[in-house]
Amino acid sequence: MATLRALRDPDNPMALDRAKVIGEVATVLVNSAKVEVDYLKVTQQRRGQFFEALPGGGK
Repeated sequence: MATLRALRDPDNPMALDRAKVIGEVATVLVNSAKVEVDYLKVTQQRRGQFFEALPGGGK
């Protein structure tokens, strides 16, 4: 949401190339989460490892 606000700031808009990179990284994170959820379903587990290993426990 901060990226959207920065893009719309008329006085100091965020550079489009930077916003694009932020969007690409967000897409990778969402896709990674989807893969982990699918893996958990297939292996019948209740907790994943990938996002838990991130600083702050993925929060």
